[in-house]
Amino acid sequence: MTSSHDERLREGLDQLKAEGRYRIFADLERIAGRFPRANFRDEAGEVREVTVWCSNDYLGMGQHEKVVSAIHDALDNCGAGAGGTRNISGTTHNHVLLEKELAGLHDKESALLFTSGYVANQTTLATLGRHLKGCVILSDADNHASMIDGIRASGAEKHIFRHSDPDDLDRLLSKVPAERPKLVAFESVYSMDGDIAPIADLCDVAERHGAMTFLDEVHAVGLYGPHGAGVAERDGVAHRLDIIQGTLGKAFGCMGGYITGSATLCDFVRSHGSGFIFTTSLPPMLLAGALASVRHLRESNAERERHQERARRLKDLLAAAGLPVVMTPSHIVPVMVRDATACKQASDLLLEHHAIYVQPINYPTVPRGTERLRITPTPLHSDADMDLLVSALENVWSQLGLKHAA
Repeated sequence: MTSSHDERLREGLDQLKAEGRYRIFADLERIAGRFPRANFRDEAGEVREVTVWCSNDYLGMGQHEKVVSAIHDALDNCGAGAGGTRNISGTTHNHVLLEKELAGLHDKESALLFTSGYVANQTTLATLGRHLKGCVILSDADNHASMIDGIRASGAEKHIFRHSDPDDLDRLLSKVPAERPKLVAFESVYSMDGDIAPIADLCDVAERHGAMTFLDEVHAVGLYGPHGAGVAERDGVAHRLDIIQGTLGKAFGCMGGYITGSATLCDFVRSHGSGFIFTTSLPPMLLAGALASVRHLRESNAERERHQERARRLKDLLAAAGLPVVMTPSHIVPVMVRDATACKQASDLLLEHHAIYVQPINYPTVPRGTERLRITPTPLHSDADMDLLVSALENVWSQLGLKHAA
């Protein structure tokens, strides 16, 4: 029997469908040792192989032999779960080793693990904003939902500065009394537009006003810098950031999030952050895999160099074909559609007729009118894969009558 509550909820879902924003998850099963290939299972239960072009496993480390071997060993030695929260039997030796490794990666005193990058952002910003009396948080206009949620949950006074605009940040900070604690939160690589923040310039402004800095590097750790510590390491400014936040679920190929900073700061969040205190900790096998991945990428630049070359080549091919690709300074390759329904149709056609999976990116992930296909080439995508992708996109653009580049 359907309740009146269900009827109201269904109306909300129908609205999403009418706007072309209803999300349907592709049933994908990654094929071990064959990344970026996966088995796609349709609604009829039929299975066929597809090439994934939108994975956040940016380097394919989720299937790297060192990572898989470490996970197998930890599973055999420790079993499946951690057994509780960090405080209640859930701190394993793998937690200790990985936090030490991450602190070393970012050249910080300490690190703290969370169950995801989302939780790391939400918990840290909520905790600092709530417990630093009189704290004012300055947030970049394009910050991730997890940062926005954390800032809202903090109850702290907040101001939003124009995206990657040091002058606007300076204007807003100038209005905050000098004696009040201030925290500036921004990202390095913005994952939808693929742009990179002017980290040094934002640090200049923050330092001038005595503000703490919080940098989200989730789309950069493992990928940039001589040891994979992110854009801040690449640009030589990591020492100027009070807090660097990252993920284990993208370039490192596993799962989890973390913050790094001073020992006092990490201890404060550990002691006060409810999103850390009251959740079951990550299983030791995933931590062992992440540890192997971090250690490998701290020493090897081969994956990073190949990754950047792949991204450059694909952007050049798309541009040469006249497709509306954004020539970003990062590894993110957006191809603009600018219509929610057409974006979903393009994604469906690529999957159904070309065995290519690229998810549609619609509102609220991006503003209305900026809908796109977000493509993420990896070191394991071949020249032939790229040629097939470009040909398929040309076919779909023609079939749907979509606009080409100006």
